Amino acid sequence: MVVCHTSLSGTNNHTTCRGTGITFNHLSSPFWYLTQGCQFIRIWLKPFCSYPPLSTLHVDTPPCIPTVTTSYVHGTSTISLLSCTVPQALQATVDRWPDREAVVFMKDGIRKTFAQFQQDVDQAAAGLLALGLKRGDKLGMWGPNIYEWILFQFATAKAGIVLVSVNPAYQLQEVEFALRKVQCNAVVCPTQFKTQKYYEMLKKICPEMETARQGIFKSARLPDMRMVVLTDSRQPGALHMDDVFQAGGSEELKELESLQKKLSCDDPINIQFTSGTTGNPKGATLSHHNIINNSYFIGRRLGFDWRVRVCVPVPLYHTFGAVGGGMCMAVHGVTLVFPSPGYDGRANLEAIEKERTWTKDVYMGVYTVCVVADGDVSLLIVCVCQIAYGTTENSPVTFLSFPRDNLELKTKTVGCVMPHVEAKIINPVSGEVVRLGEPGELLVRGYCVMLEYYNDDAKTQEVIGKDRWYRTGDIASMDQFGYCRIEGRMKDMIIRGGENIYPAEIEQFLHKHPKVQEAQFCPSPRPLPLTEAPPPHHHS
Repeated sequence: MVVCHTSLSGTNNHTTCRGTGITFNHLSSPFWYLTQGCQFIRIWLKPFCSYPPLSTLHVDTPPCIPTVTTSYVHGTSTISLLSCTVPQALQATVDRWPDREAVVFMKDGIRKTFAQFQQDVDQAAAGLLALGLKRGDKLGMWGPNIYEWILFQFATAKAGIVLVSVNPAYQLQEVEFALRKVQCNAVVCPTQFKTQKYYEMLKKICPEMETARQGIFKSARLPDMRMVVLTDSRQPGALHMDDVFQAGGSEELKELESLQKKLSCDDPINIQFTSGTTGNPKGATLSHHNIINNSYFIGRRLGFDWRVRVCVPVPLYHTFGAVGGGMCMAVHGVTLVFPSPGYDGRANLEAIEKERTWTKDVYMGVYTVCVVADGDVSLLIVCVCQIAYGTTENSPVTFLSFPRDNLELKTKTVGCVMPHVEAKIINPVSGEVVRLGEPGELLVRGYCVMLEYYNDDAKTQEVIGKDRWYRTGDIASMDQFGYCRIEGRMKDMIIRGGENIYPAEIEQFLHKHPKVQEAQFCPSPRPLPLTEAPPPHHHS
């Protein structure tokens, strides 16, 4: 295939041609024109000719021709990246479908149309400005899936305030570390959820709350902290949600409107804490551009549109819930249905039945979509599994399967590279790109890569090079269609005699023996004698 790109400027035409591996398998004629503004693309289809191999892959549709020749792929697309901010994306959807339901919180009986949701967002954002928060400040959201969580996700974005997503399971030391690390100025949380006493923990960290005047205080242990907002009760030293809504007046609403012209899509908008498996949690800082575009291309690949109702049982404090849920709502106009504040399997089924939703859940990193028969959740008549891969640092999704992929691709890979994303597999020692199908460390580059680990240059430089490649720390391999297979973690890899040994490969080899039922690789500080595990007892 040869692509000729012709630009028209007045009466002067100029054309450049190059060979490419991009294919358009839906073409029915030898010529195809794509118009974008005043630009035209003319494509001639020829028999398979020999062109210099380019590891670019057109991923608007499932790839059907093996064009990837090394373990490097660039997901190309005819669809451009978006350059809007989060409030602009939400406003566009509100203008288009004002009376469509935006969110449903089943346990709390809350239903909001896009117009109602936007009104709440504006009032909450104006209230935050009236209470003294300003563009660039940080607000921590700490709690389960409640309406206030998604409300402040968009209210902070509208006010130019950075939302800090705090794990609702954090205990005293963990939350103090997180809030101090990112210099948090305010926290919004419920008084308590199950055994988590949020208000009591914050009072222990900030005893100055007891003598706070009008909910504003100065903390010795958290020097940047100024206020705590409770969503469900009034307590000494803390503000209530009503205080936020009542604080903002016409002056703050005008200030809010003026602020929209100053916000940039490259501004930081969300700090997501990593799991901290290699030490203290790190604050992955994401921009409007990161999360807007990731949600946009997630939704496009999954086929989201305004008619879709999505059940969201995953936590909003994760990028999966915040981007795959909240941001997809703002960008694609889908309705989000939250079955319960915490994970509840029975509530999920009730949501599927009563709200007629697709359900978006995670089992081993899989998007699960179920359509339910009328009146009977026991009859799941269609089940389409979509598997995805990503990291918090990548906003998060970088590989995602297509709905039409076969079962083998959906069970043995983590999907195909996403649009506008580069990925490569390298030898972790030499740094060279490995041959197709060989395992190595997975690196990702593109719009999705985070800005930084907040206030941690050393950790940032460990994972993002000067060339902006992000090192995932995952062992992976790639096929000729741009699909990725995760083999394990770099920290589990063993180098012996100059050879890279992966635990997953050893386990897979052992599983081939007919008498091996289960195999688990684990390191030992010294040689252990070989022993035979007794066969499992089967009870009748």
